[in-house]
Amino acid sequence: MSAVSDDLPLGRASHNPVTYTPSLLRSIARAESRQQAGIGASLPFRGEDAWNCYEFSWLNARGRPEVAVIKIQVPCSSSHIVESKSLKLYLNSYAQTTFGNRSELVSTLDSDLALAFRSPVIVALLDVDRNVDRIGDLPGHCLDDLDVAIDAYHRDPDLIDCVADEVTVRETHYTHLFRSVCPVTGQPDWASIMVQYVGRRIEAESLLRYLVSYRNHAAFHESTIELIFMDLMRCASPDHLTIYGRFQRRGGIDINPFRSTDESIAPSIRMVRQ
Repeated sequence: MSAVSDDLPLGRASHNPVTYTPSLLRSIARAESRQQAGIGASLPFRGEDAWNCYEFSWLNARGRPEVAVIKIQVPCSSSHIVESKSLKLYLNSYAQTTFGNRSELVSTLDSDLALAFRSPVIVALLDVDRNVDRIGDLPGHCLDDLDVAIDAYHRDPDLIDCVADEVTVRETHYTHLFRSVCPVTGQPDWASIMVQYVGRRIEAESLLRYLVSYRNHAAFHESTIELIFMDLMRCASPDHLTIYGRFQRRGGIDINPFRSTDESIAPSIRMVRQ
């Protein structure tokens, strides 16, 4: 993503309202990053962005604070994403706001977020003693034990290497070594990345080198996962492909993009370090 709006609160000192302020939300169109990735109007994938927001509180009808975790499921077909710090500030603005019941609260969240994402979203309010997603391992083979030499730390799809034969395989790999950087602040974004495909075998060592090459790549989580999807589609031409990113939380929020040729909903798996 080459241009970021000056209107975003990310990387700036911010006022923190504690009464309901929906105008804090800042939307970012997906179109520019998708155009740069070679994604047209007809999306080559399905999927969603699953947001987990762990810091949320409001007042009930008797003035007593309530707390909950918010899970937001945003379809990848939405025309916009929401800048994460603006969402944090927006959610913080509920702290001294009274709602008569949870239905009224969820309705307000749903309406505001649908407007910000320019798409219907699914909003769930979860009790803090309930697991948002089950803690577990990503399926497949972990690449992190491969003893490979790596010297590329800027995105390089030419690192992807496929086996020459035409044998079709189904493989799932994942790594916890992934890092990219925020395009606004330059701060690191850490993630576990899963790659599942059906097609010609991708050399595991080359896949790890490629994923590590994002170490200094500046982009938002959603566009990063879409770029990985497009790079693998162009370089390996698989019959089926799924990319799943479980990013560590920042500011009490984690964002987990899921893109697939086959599925629309991400697996309900949370990494231990999330």
